[in-house]
Amino acid sequence: MIINGQYRDARNGETIPVYNPASMEVIDSVPLASAEDVEEALDHAQKGKVVWAKTPIHKRSEILIRFSELLQVHRAELADTLCREVGKTLEQAGLEIDTGTRLFRGFAEKVKSLYGQTVPLDSQAGLERDVLLTRHEPIGVLAGILPFNFPIDLFSHKVAPALAAGNAVIIKPALEAPLTVIKVTELLHEAGVPGNVMQVITGDGQLVGDILAGSPKVDLISFTGSTNTGIKVAQNGAKHLSRVFLELGGNDPLIVFDDADLDEAVQHAVVGRTWANGQCCCANKRLIVQQSVMDEFTHKLLKAIAEYTVGNPLDQTTKVGPLITEKAANTVKQQVEQTVQAGAQVLYGGERFGQCFYSPTVLGNVTPDMEVARDMEIFGPVFPLISFTTDEEAIQIANNSIYGLNGSVFTKNINRAINASFGIQSGVISVNGSGLYRPDAAQFGGYKMSGLGREGLTITLEEMTQVKTVVLRNALNIQ
Repeated sequence: MIINGQYRDARNGETIPVYNPASMEVIDSVPLASAEDVEEALDHAQKGKVVWAKTPIHKRSEILIRFSELLQVHRAELADTLCREVGKTLEQAGLEIDTGTRLFRGFAEKVKSLYGQTVPLDSQAGLERDVLLTRHEPIGVLAGILPFNFPIDLFSHKVAPALAAGNAVIIKPALEAPLTVIKVTELLHEAGVPGNVMQVITGDGQLVGDILAGSPKVDLISFTGSTNTGIKVAQNGAKHLSRVFLELGGNDPLIVFDDADLDEAVQHAVVGRTWANGQCCCANKRLIVQQSVMDEFTHKLLKAIAEYTVGNPLDQTTKVGPLITEKAANTVKQQVEQTVQAGAQVLYGGERFGQCFYSPTVLGNVTPDMEVARDMEIFGPVFPLISFTTDEEAIQIANNSIYGLNGSVFTKNINRAINASFGIQSGVISVNGSGLYRPDAAQFGGYKMSGLGREGLTITLEEMTQVKTVVLRNALNIQ
């Protein structure tokens, strides 16, 4: 881990190995931070936030742009590390580094136009001589808690706007995937970010995460992960009224109407459900298909999935790699078995092999009352097929979930597309495209139990600053 710009072991000397889930070889090990380690980092951040807030915006911007260039210089090395520790394909790992490059450059440019306002007060009687100004100021210290599945993407969505806005940052990466995050933090320091402004703490979530979320030395908390953990983070943050952003679980619907381009729908459904080996929050996890085209859609889906090679993610021909841990693979296996016991049928796949692999799996005869059709989020490449007859029924099935992250609709009828998009309770709806869709500029976030707040180039800077109002009393000579 990196505290105040220095690589550090835990004070208690404890470590935990980091595995390659494809081979189960040990890649490296990282410290299991103690409570004292976390408190030390928080104390350094208190000093760092003062230094960084006083750093002019143009200097912050220059440093972040320099970092974005370093990401591309080290792209191959970073992608290789990311591939090995997470198990996603080498191509997807490289694209994730590119996302980080875009986000850091984007926020570095956008912060230069984070303007305040001059508000005329002569609209209110008696205040004609006053001038009111507003400006955006940093909030303080951001604690960012990351999951394993998109460590650099989510690191960038949290760290780039926080640093651009003038905040100090402490990141807690997932224990399964800390190595790439540590490497990019080192590059941030190389680009010019002070050591006490950007720190990384590795450790157990129940210790490190709880301390960060509940600390009075933390002003903002940005968490991506499960809904249950997110609720706990929010409760801890409430102790000191920290500003909390939560991007949580999802069970995203993909609705296929009878007038859809089925080939297009199948292509998007397969890519959306196998990206990151099926371990993506915003991905089509429920395929809701009109009864009249179900047979044809299923035939095309089975044919497309059969072409997806499962194996070592370092192999250029591999399309689907391992799940992150053996426990994760077992969980997916148990969820599929539970769904089959409820009456579903395995039409393809359903095989667990190696220690962390689970084959792409298609489940037929899934009914709307089954858990997988409602609140069971399967974090693996599983395709439950649910049929419907009317448009209203499709929307009802889509909304019959505690989640509401992303969703998608396939139809050639614009009225149908708009009506369904307006009816589905989700943060982002894609028409004729997978719900695996997160443009940098989108205000990304969910409805219901899928989270709080929004992230994206168009909104996060405002979320990570506070507005100060300055009033010049009797400044105008108005008769």
